[in-house]
Amino acid sequence: MNSVEHLDVLIIGAGLSGIGAAHHVQADCPWATYAVVEARDDLGGTWDLFRYPGIRSDSDMFTFSYPFRPWDRDRSIGAGAEILEYLCDTAAEFGIDRHIRFGHRIIAADWSTEDGYWRVTAERTADSDDGSGRTETVELTCSFVFSCTGYYRYDRGHVPDFPGMEDFAGTIVHPQHWPQDLDHDGQRVVVIGSGATAITLVPSLADTAAHVTMLQRSPTYIASLPGTNPLTRAVRRLVPRRWQGAALRWGHALITQTFFKLSRRWPAAVRRVLIEGVRRELPPDVDVATHFTPRYDPWDQRLCVVPDGDLFAAIREGRASVVTDRIETFTPTGVRLESGDELEADIIVPATGLEMLFLGGIELCVDGEPVDPAGRLTYKGLMLEGVPNMAMAVGYTNASWTLKSDLTSDYVARLLNHMRRTGAAKCVPVNRDASMASVPLFGLSSGYITRAQERFPRQGSRFPWQMHQDYVADYRVMRRGGVTDDGALVLSGAPKTSLSAAARRSAEQTQEVRSA
Repeated sequence: MNSVEHLDVLIIGAGLSGIGAAHHVQADCPWATYAVVEARDDLGGTWDLFRYPGIRSDSDMFTFSYPFRPWDRDRSIGAGAEILEYLCDTAAEFGIDRHIRFGHRIIAADWSTEDGYWRVTAERTADSDDGSGRTETVELTCSFVFSCTGYYRYDRGHVPDFPGMEDFAGTIVHPQHWPQDLDHDGQRVVVIGSGATAITLVPSLADTAAHVTMLQRSPTYIASLPGTNPLTRAVRRLVPRRWQGAALRWGHALITQTFFKLSRRWPAAVRRVLIEGVRRELPPDVDVATHFTPRYDPWDQRLCVVPDGDLFAAIREGRASVVTDRIETFTPTGVRLESGDELEADIIVPATGLEMLFLGGIELCVDGEPVDPAGRLTYKGLMLEGVPNMAMAVGYTNASWTLKSDLTSDYVARLLNHMRRTGAAKCVPVNRDASMASVPLFGLSSGYITRAQERFPRQGSRFPWQMHQDYVADYRVMRRGGVTDDGALVLSGAPKTSLSAAARRSAEQTQEVRSA
């Protein structure tokens, strides 16, 4: 009879957050046995899955990269291939790749109070000569689960049920599943959407397409920024090399945070600045009021950045255009709009958003009882109320994802060490304030968020249940503050039936063999 493997820490997901989490665990908790499980066959997460033309970061790379391995290039926005290379190199440099188990999709995790650990079930894609991709069930236990799955659904994106889609004689392709052999040279392309994906696709496709039309229901705030920030040049010239990463990270983080706060305090003024910036980029015959003036305030939805104004350049040069209207129906040759106009197309790209999925769709239970995330508050934006020994990496919506996910990983490592020092085996966030109000977890009105917010946990109205969208505030609390000084995180000792010392030694030996 095969014994069930036990790990101190199980990290779920080998993307940006998972690789960062693994670094913190192995560097800060060298005593811990750990593994990273990844459902796909390669690391990189979003940056390995998404391969559409022009894919790039939507925040600067100096805050998007890890503090322990700063971005060493000068351009602020990283191309998708550069980011994937950076992640692969980071995993290899620190030996994290040796701890990754590919083809493992976690389907269930059940915390046992009696045993004091998680029982985890995974589907593993079995190696087979016939390429059938057969799966087998794998079970293991762990003392702590760290979910780094992000919140996007990987198997499909969001596509509205447009009338007549089946009648279109051309090609329809969603950015999330872009075929590498799709030839758009000399083709008429319609990109449906106005978010970051659409704004990235349009100028890239316009390089060789006959024409690209961005068809939007309503506009988004867009800001043109230089590909290389003057701050970067100054830091590279004036600051010693060993401090450049921290200086650029903090500099860009503070600039982004300041702009966000200005947007919330004086939305009308920021709105005027943004719209005037667009107006300066475009010829006078472009209707900025219709195509580039949103109905909402800045940062009610995520702001889109175009490096060196590439979208505006494509419009100025006649390679791309913007149409603001609603779709009546697809036709065999394109799209007919509610205004009566028709857009002819050879390729239609519905860049209509993503679908969100909490914890990658894992069935989460505590003592056999299913956990409904919608009925739970988040503790410091990283743990779930009433769920023991589990953390999740959730990045900022108003700044770089990594700023928050790295703070989360650092906090988790500190928590694990604190529990080891004090002899605690269990930590669980407990809300004792019956008057605590709850609000949606993400403070944006973007469609992909509003469609899913009822399936996600909520945040409270006061700390530590309130999720800050503020790096400085979180840095002070999560990195400089105590691990349990708010009184809401309850620690307790090991149950009587917890793993024996012999079982733990066996698990450690298993981990050493796997890492060898």
